[in-house]
Amino acid sequence: MTTLLVIAKEPLPGRVKTRLTPPFTPAEAAALAEAALADTLHAVSAAPATRRVLVLDGTPGPWLPPGFEVVPQCAGGLDLRLADAFARCDGPALLIGMDTPQVTPELLTVDFTGYDACFGPAEDGGFWALGLARPDPALLRGVPMSTPRTGAVQRRRLVAEGLRVRDLPRLRDVDTAADAAAVAALAPRGRFAARLARAVAHSGNGTRR
Repeated sequence: MTTLLVIAKEPLPGRVKTRLTPPFTPAEAAALAEAALADTLHAVSAAPATRRVLVLDGTPGPWLPPGFEVVPQCAGGLDLRLADAFARCDGPALLIGMDTPQVTPELLTVDFTGYDACFGPAEDGGFWALGLARPDPALLRGVPMSTPRTGAVQRRRLVAEGLRVRDLPRLRDVDTAADAAAVAALAPRGRFAARLARAVAHSGNGTRR
């Protein structure tokens, strides 16, 4: 059984999903981020795990379901914050973010048999998931984050250390309005899709897509 880690920011206007503004207002972007986080946590709740940990920048809200440990993110760049999340685990762990609300419990049910790592590439060049059978924070420190080559660099780091890597399906992160529409179409019954539909309807003509 695996520890499931979710690294996230508290969904506050002006602090999350800023690339959705425009076309959405900061409040709408924050509401979309909250819905994405809620969908993600719901999927994690339904996946098998020994621990479920939310590594949070901010304060928990009503969107947090029961059954999660909440720990603060450390200071520093994203590579250091991801490394610190893995440092909190003493057995197999899978880490995801809050940008893929289409994720399912099945995608999070990873098997390390025959592998040392699981890697979930994102369409924007990053990665949506990283799993380590034996968490080693050094595998993440120094990896350039939030660039089109982040995923490739991170995967090469794993291979260079001699790890056997299992690739997970490629998913699309929600960064832009076009991403939001595409991801909502993949999970039309989720909270994110419902929140996006309300935001688009509020625009009056659907052009916010």
